[in-house]
Amino acid sequence: MNTFESLLVWQKSHELTLKIYEITKNFPKEEIFGITSQIRRAAYSVPSNIVEGRKKSTIPHRLSFLSHSIGSLEEVKYFLLLSKDLGYLNQEIYDTIFPLTEEVGRLLNGYEKFIKNDNFSSKT
Repeated sequence: MNTFESLLVWQKSHELTLKIYEITKNFPKEEIFGITSQIRRAAYSVPSNIVEGRKKSTIPHRLSFLSHSIGSLEEVKYFLLLSKDLGYLNQEIYDTIFPLTEEVGRLLNGYEKFIKNDNFSSKT
């Protein structure tokens, strides 16, 4: 039986979340309730909405959760840019992690097309 962990889109979004947690460890302490909290919540929202939506019984419900994942990913992208511009991330780290956000975005778009084509089953 396949689990959510077998989905490449989940694997990559989980990887992104782990990287976000790692890079935000060095953010200023005064940002703990600001950018650090926000970017982390946005990051874990991507894979968690994939997981929750995967088991919904209708296509519109699945797509709704996937839409939340897509929106959260865009939030992550903005917070990465803001963090770079504020000097919390250097250009090298930004250039390393931003391509992963783009990859997750492409995978989310592909997963959305898959669901819209009604090729989804509870075994996927």
